[in-house]
Amino acid sequence: MSTSTPARAVTLIGAGLAGSLLAILMARRGHRVRLYERRADLRQVEQDSGRSINMALAARGIAALEAAGMMDRVRPLLIPMPGRMLHDEHGQLSFMAYGQRPHEVIHSVSRPGLNKVLLTAAKEAGVQIEFERAATGADFQEHRVTFHEARSERIEECPMETVIATDGAGSVLRHAMVEQLNIHCTEDLLEHGYKELTLPPLPGGVHRIETNALHIWPRGGFMLIALPNIDGSFTVTLFLPHHGEVSFDTLNTAERIDDFFRRHFPDAHALMPKLVDEFMDHPVGIMGTVRCAQWAHQDRLLLLGDAAHAITPFHGQGMNCAFEDCRELDEALADQSDWVSAIAAFEQARRPNANAIADMALENYLEMRDTVRDPQFQLHKALSLALERRFPERFVPRYSMVSFHPQIPYAVAMQRGRIQQQILNELTAQAGTLDAVDFKQAAILIEQRLSPIAHAAAGH
Repeated sequence: MSTSTPARAVTLIGAGLAGSLLAILMARRGHRVRLYERRADLRQVEQDSGRSINMALAARGIAALEAAGMMDRVRPLLIPMPGRMLHDEHGQLSFMAYGQRPHEVIHSVSRPGLNKVLLTAAKEAGVQIEFERAATGADFQEHRVTFHEARSERIEECPMETVIATDGAGSVLRHAMVEQLNIHCTEDLLEHGYKELTLPPLPGGVHRIETNALHIWPRGGFMLIALPNIDGSFTVTLFLPHHGEVSFDTLNTAERIDDFFRRHFPDAHALMPKLVDEFMDHPVGIMGTVRCAQWAHQDRLLLLGDAAHAITPFHGQGMNCAFEDCRELDEALADQSDWVSAIAAFEQARRPNANAIADMALENYLEMRDTVRDPQFQLHKALSLALERRFPERFVPRYSMVSFHPQIPYAVAMQRGRIQQQILNELTAQAGTLDAVDFKQAAILIEQRLSPIAHAAAGH
């Protein structure tokens, strides 16, 4: 496949989801790609328990997978989730659709399952994959990257020439840039962590609760979620403060764990026979937001995905954002005549969008664990969908812009979302039901404050 930038030897560090997809895209453009990964080949070894978090694949991620020709392989791994299933303290259920059109769904997908498919495709595309090679550092004066080879205990080096770091939120290469190039970077950890558990299937691989939904047990200061797996199980994740009266610190005995789940999540508790054992065995994960003032060093090193801008998982956009990085870098390399220009254009375009989705993800945590239960929130949700039906060219709910409209940049979605929230607040200030809303006033406000979506998507 032709490319506007000259073909090069490209070194990728980190064979997770972003690294594997980027390797495919780079190989398809004729670059000679070598992919380093600190872990063993996950297609040949068993995965650690409690670290598998299911991913929510949405339109931005799908667009990137389609660009790489991967959707036919990925589609069998997907379970569509058209909305949230809310579980109250008494086990009563209520369903909230994410959108209102047949295609407006997100999809549950296993992280290791997807990673295996992408690694296999990368290998088939001619990518050279080096497993059990952990990046240990970089030297920006000598322009080299060092690796530790696990089996032989040897230290290896490779030239820092077109290196792309996709080595995650704890990126060794980002830390090296910060230390040696004096780049400003913040790593803001949440006071909440997470722990993964399992809701097993019925005999025959049948799901015990509704298959096609993202299940949420919102409890104010904490929450439980569950995403379906194709084997009939659900991956259940508890989000809880690290410290405090109700926290991971205090859930330190079998009796306390069992009592906590029995009181707060009784319907889930009844379906999870290995709950206590898994809770005690599985680690507590940390979450945070990474913002780095510079993603690239000339055309020698580029940070991409979580390595550049890790976000919290509460908008389901971490993978989708990283995949969009891959697609937009690929397009920048096609549009520009040299790598320096392509990398500069990529970073300039992506930075405001990475910052925007980081902010929106943090806001969405409060929504998921608390405000989703508020009647006012539910009225705003219903009104948003009604306004979209009446004014589809101008009013699209923020969640829909983020999840279903990849042509709308994250930063534009955030900006328009704030304007739309002001409109919702004004329309419901004196209206307690949808029938009481003044839709003539809505038309005036929307016409005055929101440009057509097509203009917004184009950056106008």
